[in-house]
Amino acid sequence: MIISLDIATLAQAYATGTLTPEAVLTCIYNRITVEGEAPVWISVVPRAVAFAKLKAAPKGPLWGIPFAVKDNIDVAGLPTTCGCPEFASTPSRTATVVEKLEQAGAILIGKTNLDQFATGLVGTRSPYGIPSSAFDPDYISGGSSSGSAVAVAGGLVSFALGTDTAGSGRVPAAFNNIVGLKPTKGLLSARGVVPACRTQDTISIFALTCADAARVCDVASGFDVEEPYSRAPPRGLDYEPLPNGLRIGVPAEPLDYCGDTETERLYGLAIERLRGLGCDIVAFDFAPFREAAALLYSGPWVAERLAAIRDFAARSPAAINEVVRGIILGAERISAVAVFEGQYQLAELTRRAEAEWAKMDALILPTAPTTYKISDVLADPVRLNSNLGLYTNFANLMDLSAIAVPAGFRANGLPVGVTIMGRAFDDARLAVVGDGMHRTLDDVRLGATSMPLAATPAIATKPSKRIEVAVVGAHLTGQPLNWQLSERNARFVRTHRTGPGYSFYALANTTPAKPGLVYDGKGLGHIEVEIWEMDDAAFGSFVALIPAPLGIGTVKLVDGAQVKCFLCEQHAVHDAEDITRHGGWRTWIGSKKA
Repeated sequence: MIISLDIATLAQAYATGTLTPEAVLTCIYNRITVEGEAPVWISVVPRAVAFAKLKAAPKGPLWGIPFAVKDNIDVAGLPTTCGCPEFASTPSRTATVVEKLEQAGAILIGKTNLDQFATGLVGTRSPYGIPSSAFDPDYISGGSSSGSAVAVAGGLVSFALGTDTAGSGRVPAAFNNIVGLKPTKGLLSARGVVPACRTQDTISIFALTCADAARVCDVASGFDVEEPYSRAPPRGLDYEPLPNGLRIGVPAEPLDYCGDTETERLYGLAIERLRGLGCDIVAFDFAPFREAAALLYSGPWVAERLAAIRDFAARSPAAINEVVRGIILGAERISAVAVFEGQYQLAELTRRAEAEWAKMDALILPTAPTTYKISDVLADPVRLNSNLGLYTNFANLMDLSAIAVPAGFRANGLPVGVTIMGRAFDDARLAVVGDGMHRTLDDVRLGATSMPLAATPAIATKPSKRIEVAVVGAHLTGQPLNWQLSERNARFVRTHRTGPGYSFYALANTTPAKPGLVYDGKGLGHIEVEIWEMDDAAFGSFVALIPAPLGIGTVKLVDGAQVKCFLCEQHAVHDAEDITRHGGWRTWIGSKKA
C-alpha cells in the first residue's frame, strides 16, 4: 500500500472510499509480521482484536486512524512493563488519554519500546532490544520514547503517544524526522501512566505533521478530575494565524553543539526561515534556562524517579538496567532539605527567566546538540545521554510548552530537529509556528517514508474573536495585579511596544505602585506593553476594576497596529516622575533596585 499514513490523507481516503481502515490495518499487521515486533514493539494488539475494535469504533475525528502508545501507559488487557519484564502487570483499566483517543475512533496497534522506566534520552536502555534511527541502524533512535518515534517515522502508525520529562517526546522526534509535541504539563491527563517524575511528566505526541499532532492533542486534552495534576487551560486550543512580528528568542551566548557543525548549520537556517515567515529574531540570556536544565538530574528531582518505583527497586534491584539502577538508586542519598533547596533554586531561576520572556513570545533551540552511534552510547552511557538534554531538560521544570519539528538533514543523511518553546498553554500557537517553519523546508518527506509534506494540509487557523488589551504596569506578568487577568482566563498573546509620541510616568501615591501612559505627541514612546486577550464578558468586568485616573483607550503600537490599552488622564501626571526613558515599567523598577 503506497499511501501516507498522515491523518488528513487517511481521513480523505476513507471519506471518498478510495481506501478502507481494514486495508490499512491489514497492511500494518502484514508489515509487523514480516519485520518482527522487536525492537519497536513490546506488545501488539492481536490482529483479530484490532479488527473487532475497528468494527465497533465510533466514527469520530480519528476513526480508523492507527496509533501506538509507549509501554508506560496503561491499556486494559495488555501488560505495562515500563521496559522491565519483572515489573510487568496487566491493568484492568485503560489510561484516560487512550480512552479519549479510542472514543474518537482511533485504533490501537500496540505498545512500544522505551528506555527502562522512562529514564534516558538514548533508546538503548531496554531488555526488549535497541530501536535504531529510522535512517541508519548504527545510530540511536533517541529516548526514552524510542519505539513510539520509530513506529511513526517508519510508517507503521499515524501517531504515537510517548511521555516527556526531560525531552523524551522531543529528542526521538529530532532523530527520526518527525514532529514531537510536548504539551503543557497537565493538559493531557496522566491517569494510567506509570510516572518517572510525577510532578514533571507529560504525555507527548509523535506525528508526521504539526497539523496531525494538533489534531490528536485536541482530542486527547481535557481536565480530568481523577488526575491530581490535571489542569484546565485558561482557554481552548485556538489555532490563530501566525502574527507578523512574533518575537522569537535566540540565545545570546554561543551554544554547545558537542562538535557537531551540521546541527549548528541547520539550526542557523531554521532561524532564518522563521525570519522569512515575518518573525522578529531577538537575543535573550539563556543562562537561567541552562542552569535549570542542570537541576533535573543533578538536583533532587531524581528522587521522584525512586518514589515512582521504590517498592520494586527495593525488592528487585537486579531486575533494573544497570545504568537506570545507578541513576534511580542514587536518589537514596537525597535529603528532604535538598528537595526544598532545589525548589528554591528553581523558583529563583524561573523568576530570572521571566525577564527574558518579557523580550520574546517564543524561543527556538536545537532539539539536541548532536546524535551518536549506538556503540558509542553503550560505551559511555551517562555522559552522552546528558549531552542530549542540554536544550530540553528545563522545559517541564519551568512549566513551558514545546514542539519539536524537523530542520533538515546532515550530509550523512541523518536528520536534525529544532524545538520551539513557549509559556504554559501556548501549545496551539507553537503548533502554528512549527507548522509554518516545517513547510519552508525544501522537498521535505514525512519521517523515513517517501511521502511529501507538501501533499498534506497545514493547520487550519482562524482569527481570534476575543478582545485584546495592552497592559503596561501592575498587570504585567509577575506584577501584583496580574491575577486580575489570570482569574478571568485571559491569555497572554505577545509583548510589544508603543509607537512614538507616548510619555510614561510613575504615578504618586498609588498602591500597588502604578504607571501612567499618556499620549502627548512629544514622548519618545516605545514603551513595553503586554497584550492579553479575553472574552467580552471578562473584558467588561476587568474594565470595571480600573480606578481613576486610569482608563481604557486605544494605543498605537510601533508597527502601526492599534489595541485597547491602559491610558492615564493628563492631570494626574503633573506631580509624577517621568520614566519614559526607561522604556517600560519593569525596567524602571529594576533601576530602582540597582
